[in-house]
Amino acid sequence: MELVEDLVKKGLETSFSYAEYRALVADLAEKGQATGPEQLEALSQYTQLNNSRMRRWDKTLKFSEDAVAKIKSVDQKISWVVLSESWCGDASPALPVMHKITELNPNISLAIILRDENLDIMDQFLTNGGRSIPKLIAVNEEETTLATWGPRSAKATKLVEDYKEEHGQLTPEFKQDLQLFYNKDKGKSILEDLLELLPIQ
Repeated sequence: MELVEDLVKKGLETSFSYAEYRALVADLAEKGQATGPEQLEALSQYTQLNNSRMRRWDKTLKFSEDAVAKIKSVDQKISWVVLSESWCGDASPALPVMHKITELNPNISLAIILRDENLDIMDQFLTNGGRSIPKLIAVNEEETTLATWGPRSAKATKLVEDYKEEHGQLTPEFKQDLQLFYNKDKGKSILEDLLELLPIQ
């Protein structure tokens, strides 16, 4: 059996930079397609939605001075490897936050790999037994896994768990409400969680 570190290294061979991933999603949205083996109408519609959401997040995300100072203080090399797919609603607010963090400090890098092409990696990082994305894996220069995050911020996770407890499953209406939460939150809860993963002095 391959070590997790070896699997992640292999996944990086087919990874995307954030700019490449954004170009991929934009291209698929234009063609009415999606990443992954299944080309369903719903997945292509989610891809189109996510493309416009990420475009908006890229333009509007703002970090506090305190957050920027913390990010800039990281003085060791950290690689963030993130499993995602173009249709994933929780990835659209998270990836722009991750990208902005890496823009502020060259010691932190971001590589995005597609879940369905890397299930051997995904299955090492399940959430409650499920292949939930986005899933961030933080590794150091020795390629040792330091931490993981995902698929949602702690605040969004609580909303999801409370709703599931009351209603049994997530409805399309709830998923719309979750996007409204993301819009109001402006990436703050995702940023708070990600700052906790960083080795800040």
